[in-house]
Amino acid sequence: MARILIVDDSPSQLMGIRRIVEKLGHEALTAEDGAAGVEAAKRELPDMVLMDVVMPNLNGFQATRSICRDPGTKHIPVVLVTTKDQDTDRVWGMRQGAKAYITKPFSENDLADIISQMIPA
Repeated sequence: MARILIVDDSPSQLMGIRRIVEKLGHEALTAEDGAAGVEAAKRELPDMVLMDVVMPNLNGFQATRSICRDPGTKHIPVVLVTTKDQDTDRVWGMRQGAKAYITKPFSENDLADIISQMIPA
């Protein structure tokens, strides 16, 4: 069982992703904006982070960059989970350090596949 941090400012998205993560047998941790996500990543050291992009305070690109460049958290894979579906968004997200990029809406199988790729069995 992995510990997965979900960072999303939408309560319905947070609940939906949490339900999938827990159904897959993992522990779900949550944060409601990018700044809280960075703090939770530093405090909890999860096995992976599922990061929304469009959020108040610190957006997902900024939060991903912060997690991926911090010596204490750079080993944690960050997956961007977002409605931003342009190629430029995807390229920019990967340049910030994200290991994968999935666009909303996504299927439960899509998310399960990404999680299994990021977390070794």
